[in-house]
Amino acid sequence: MIHAKPISRKIGLLVFDDFQLLDMAGPTSVFEMPIRGMDPAPYKFTLYSQHGGSVRASCGVRVHTEPLAERMALDTLIISGGEGTRTAMHDGGLLTAIRSLSKRTRRTTSVCSGAFLLAAAGLLDGRKATTHWRRCPDLTRRFPNVQVQADRIYVRDDKFWTSAGISAGIDLALALVEDDLGEEVARKAARELVIHQRRHGGQSQFSVMQEVKLASGKFDSLISWIKTNLDSELTVDILAEKSRMSPRNFARVFKTETGTTPARLIEKLRLEAARDLVEGSTTSLQQIAQATGFREADRMRLSFLRAYGQPPMVLRRQRET
Repeated sequence: MIHAKPISRKIGLLVFDDFQLLDMAGPTSVFEMPIRGMDPAPYKFTLYSQHGGSVRASCGVRVHTEPLAERMALDTLIISGGEGTRTAMHDGGLLTAIRSLSKRTRRTTSVCSGAFLLAAAGLLDGRKATTHWRRCPDLTRRFPNVQVQADRIYVRDDKFWTSAGISAGIDLALALVEDDLGEEVARKAARELVIHQRRHGGQSQFSVMQEVKLASGKFDSLISWIKTNLDSELTVDILAEKSRMSPRNFARVFKTETGTTPARLIEKLRLEAARDLVEGSTTSLQQIAQATGFREADRMRLSFLRAYGQPPMVLRRQRET
């Protein structure tokens, strides 16, 4: 049995009509995991709405909530996102309650478009923040004083934490657990949730494979093999032989099927793998370059500059802060 410090942190999640259910359920499940096998339980979790009672999620499911009290205090406030933020961000009473409550919290956080409520309450002025990639331009337009980080899983600026779309709320909650109880407890929670890999805040909201159209699935197994052999020599001749095709025909069909060339896809996959290691580990840049097929740290650095406009060490430092 793991023993935590003798403290129970009060976690409150704020919802409103038409909130996104996973924005609530994801973080709630994360905070539930450390409770199992820990004595005393490190968290007490309560679901709140402005006036309490039954609140409808955008999918139609209703949840029971407690009302926000005038002088209540929480360790951590989490504001859900969802389509309902479009209305809630104009509710003066709710924004006043958020501002007042935030003054008495150690951490104030949001999932997905919940960042709009924090911004509308004036809590993100001059701060770095993120939200769902699709709504980042709108956040920038409506709140020009917010430093929107469109390509981040989550962002921490002092006591304010904001996360990208929907499932990123799980990554945010795991980061909060790590902040409270350490990396091992957060890793255990991730394992209990059967999350293959925890994503750190600096990682991109996007995956290379989201850009690849894979028209028929013809090269699915080859791409899976490439992803696990990035440190190998991956020439067109080698890939064509593995696909049992001539090099010329392979190159033509591959571009038709995926919308890109083998070389460009491999470069992007190597960059994605290298960035994950740069931001999520303390492994040396030379070791990362070797593991991801760049061979040399200088070559990897040039690729980072072309792709991200920043060298690997700058991205690593941003993750650490």
